[in-house]
Amino acid sequence: MTLTGRTRVFTVSNQKGGVGKTTTAVNMAAALASLGARVLVVDLDPQGNASTALGVAHHAETPSIYDVLINDVALVDIIQVSPESPHLLCAPSTIHLAGAEIELVSQVAREHRLRGALREYLDIKDNHLDFVIIDCPPSLGLLTINAFTAADEVMIPIQCEYYALEGLSQLLSSVQMIQKHLNPKLHVSTILLTMYDGRTRLAQQVAEEVRSHFSHEVLDTVIPRSVRVSEAPSFGQTVIAYDGQSAGAIAYREAAVEIVARDTTEKES
Repeated sequence: MTLTGRTRVFTVSNQKGGVGKTTTAVNMAAALASLGARVLVVDLDPQGNASTALGVAHHAETPSIYDVLINDVALVDIIQVSPESPHLLCAPSTIHLAGAEIELVSQVAREHRLRGALREYLDIKDNHLDFVIIDCPPSLGLLTINAFTAADEVMIPIQCEYYALEGLSQLLSSVQMIQKHLNPKLHVSTILLTMYDGRTRLAQQVAEEVRSHFSHEVLDTVIPRSVRVSEAPSFGQTVIAYDGQSAGAIAYREAAVEIVARDTTEKES
């Protein structure tokens, strides 16, 4: 498995709450890092759950993504290395981010603040990243718009439960709007089926329905419903570090291999 050397920027998004968006963002990042990729997680959610799961400090005084967006602080000055892996970096969120939606309104180039900061970071010679994974709030405000404008790819976690496709058309029209007005490169590249319970007919039906709508985007790997995945954040860890041999951890690593392999195939074709 080889990395292509280019930086892929994903935003993990689903406007339906409770689908395991942050869980997907941090575990996918940790799985990619375990494969040797250098990965940055940008925590754009004021709740800071991604920062917690990666074991990085994000109390009110911590230099954070808020300072980057509002005070023009350089990304390099706020990034922390996760204790899980030297390959796993985090731009933490703090409670100040809750007010950023309002403060961004008066900023110059308010939709492009994150993209500019990321470009600046990557322009520095030793700051190569293989992946940037942006975890954003469930609402479509200026924070999420910054994520969409900074990213090339959208990763959508879909829960294998009732109403799985609810909110998806809203998300896809948001992506189209961003493509049209702010970021023509943005596209939905990856859909990940999560909380899958193969014993239930419902989970199988949802998986079939999603695959019939998005045959190219859905990963072959599905993430099973797993107690270990749910427990890991309360220990300030991803499931990769918490229990690397659990079904959830193995599934995330397989999904990560698939994401890397897809990029290599696309490059060759």
